[in-house]
Order: sequence, then structure tokens, then C-alpha cells
Amino acid sequence: MSGFEVLIFENRDGIGHVTLNRPKALNSYNLQMRNELYQVLSAIKEDREIKAVIFKGAGKKAFCAGADLSEFLSAPSPVIARDVRFERDVWGLFLSIEQPLIAALHGYVLGSGIEIALCCDIRIASDDAKFGLPEVGLGVIPAAGGTQTVPRAVGQSKTLEMLLTDRWINAEEAYQSGMVNMVVPRDKLLRKAEDTAKKIVSFSPEAVRYAKQAVTRGLDMTLSEGLNLEKRLNTRLAVSDN
Repeated sequence: MSGFEVLIFENRDGIGHVTLNRPKALNSYNLQMRNELYQVLSAIKEDREIKAVIFKGAGKKAFCAGADLSEFLSAPSPVIARDVRFERDVWGLFLSIEQPLIAALHGYVLGSGIEIALCCDIRIASDDAKFGLPEVGLGVIPAAGGTQTVPRAVGQSKTLEMLLTDRWINAEEAYQSGMVNMVVPRDKLLRKAEDTAKKIVSFSPEAVRYAKQAVTRGLDMTLSEGLNLEKRLNTRLAVSDN
């Protein structure tokens, strides 16, 4: 895949690399990025050769500093905007992908940046990362799942504090609260993300996909339903191995 304006996509030995590429705008999420992400994610979902994906931001200052409100707040009428959202439901597509997704986070991780990160399965932050939900201070609320994904990661109280007071947290606090899996020095961020992806790719791709399904789908079920799901997926895996 090539020809994108605000994304870079590469497939290296079964690992997809998706780079948010608007460094002069701190990789802010705009309409073009939404459309290109939809194309890339759709292709990744169908590509059995891609076994893990790393998301990262171009430049030194940000993974993603949120939505480009100059575009989204001047979008068409709510009815048209709603229809476009359903046609280009990037967030639902993120959550439907079976391959493990890894977010390599540095600098500003704000608003839509957090929402993208929390659609990933493993989040690795550099020690210079800063996380925030500035939407309410801008007169809007998160519109890409932040009110649902953030409390699932860090709890209701921490989410409301960040959202209602616009308090940003650093990488260490993000780690302590459960928003990210680990914190590494800035110069080791991409290497750690790549090493993590390579470890995943070394395992059975079917076992990896089924394990992810068991956890992510099971969280929306009762324990009994989740145990039944695990059993079904285990049986399916055993059959596919024979």
C-alpha cells in the first residue's frame, strides 16, 4: 500500500508498521487520516501475512496530539457527519482486527491519540510521553470512544479527573494507572516495540489470534460465557492443528 498523504505503511517480515505522518501538526487526527486509517486497517484485517502491527507517530514531539478540531468542528451537518462515521467507522474497525496491535507512544498523546492507543492491545510509552483528555476544555467531549475505553483501562475516578479538569499525566503515572504496559527511554521505544512484535510473530499465528479473541470478547461476557468461549476457541485451535 502506498500513495497516502498522512500515513506511512510498511510490512516488514510479517509486522505491519503504521506511522501517523503529520509531524508539523503534531500528528493530529484529521479527516484525511481517518480515511487513510480506514483503508490501512481494512487491508490489515484481511492480510493473513501480517501477524502483528506497530502504530507510531512521526517526528520528535508527538504520537498524536488529538483531533484537528479546525476540520471536525467545521464538518457537514450532524446527519451527514453521522452517516460518514458509519461508512468510515475507524474505531469499530480497530476493535475488530484479530492481529495484536502495539502502540509506541512518545511526546503528546492527547484526545484521539489516547483513543488510538487504547484500541491497541499493548501500549509502550517513552519516558517523555504526556497523556491528556482536553476535549471538555474545548467545549466538546471525546467522540471516538474515550469515555468508554479510558475508564476500562484506568478506572472511573482517574478518567473523570483527567476529563473534567484537563489534568495531563506523565508516562510513569500512566504506567501506574494501567494506561500503558511499560515505560522505556525515548531512544529505546521503537526497538522495544519491534522486539515485542517479533516475539509475538514467533508464535503460532492462530494461537495468538484466538488468545486475543478469548480475552477481548470475553470481557464483555459473564464469566460462564467467557469460559465457554475459551473452550470453543481452544477446540477450534486443536482441530486446525490436526
